[in-house]
Amino acid sequence: MKGPRKLPESIHLVGSIGLDTVKEVFRTVGRKFGRRLARVPDGEPGPRRLWISFQYPLLRSSAYLRPDPSGALRKSSGFPLLCLAEGVKPEDVRFGELGYAREAQGSYVDFRAARKRGELARHVRFQVCLPTPMGVSYAFCTPRDLLAIDAAYEKAMIREVQMICRAIPHKDLCIQWDFCTEMIMLDGQPQDHFPMIAASKEDIMARMRRICAAVPKDVELGVHLCYGDFGAKHFIEPLDARKMVEAANAMTKAVKRPFTYMHMPVPIARSDDAYFVPLRELKLSPKTRLYLGVVHAADGVEGTKQRIAAAQKYVADFGIATECGMARARTRELVSRLLDIHKQASREPAHGH
Repeated sequence: MKGPRKLPESIHLVGSIGLDTVKEVFRTVGRKFGRRLARVPDGEPGPRRLWISFQYPLLRSSAYLRPDPSGALRKSSGFPLLCLAEGVKPEDVRFGELGYAREAQGSYVDFRAARKRGELARHVRFQVCLPTPMGVSYAFCTPRDLLAIDAAYEKAMIREVQMICRAIPHKDLCIQWDFCTEMIMLDGQPQDHFPMIAASKEDIMARMRRICAAVPKDVELGVHLCYGDFGAKHFIEPLDARKMVEAANAMTKAVKRPFTYMHMPVPIARSDDAYFVPLRELKLSPKTRLYLGVVHAADGVEGTKQRIAAAQKYVADFGIATECGMARARTRELVSRLLDIHKQASREPAHGH
């Protein structure tokens, strides 16, 4: 296979990065990628390293919930599924702070300091990655009480977004929704990870409309279409890009404001035309940038360039990323290798952002 026509000019960091501190993340990626980055996450250190597992202690400590008496467990993590506590009515359930806004405010202090030191370019925004409410409730709650818990959790997550947007200047901010549970449901392949309750495309897009409405128009808004990363593997592998294209098109239609970007994973084995052909049907807003998760450590720069070249036959312009975060089940050495591959498989932008 021939190499890429031109290497992409932009890099997207999906979320978790697997370095020890927020300061180290900003210093490392800012110096390495410079103007190739339009926005930067804090790397999700500490308890956020395992994505939504960060929320399980919060749900478990709620007075409204208890472990399901049946002893049912979450398939991937083994956590006991949660249900309504005895005597609790669905309308009683309420959650307070979820912790994301406080984490974001602390990391934003480090972001400003890194920018002041010149480690981050002036144009770069601070990227706050959030799971969709469905991503959390459908992972940890028992099916019979799911909708009651989910409704309360969605309201709490919308309040969390509002807190973030009050605390951080809009010109510096990007909100990213991690769209995982929904993507696996919409894919349509057999799966037993999540209950198929209120999971039609219409239901899912109505949820996206509500949570995206909480993000002001002068705050960037992105979506990471995700197939999971448990044990550094997808829950299921996409057969091709078609279901992601359909989800992105439906979201573009359903949500009133434009998305700043959409991110789609590309499995390591896929540099064949069949995977990328559906990208011809992508109907994003002209304001929406596409990022493809073509970067993999196992086959390095050459494999990444092959996937870039395959994608370029069907979509003219995109940036590069990994298929998911870079923290779970990954060592510092592996993270460093992934960051190097990003740099070697991209080029310095001809013009500033």
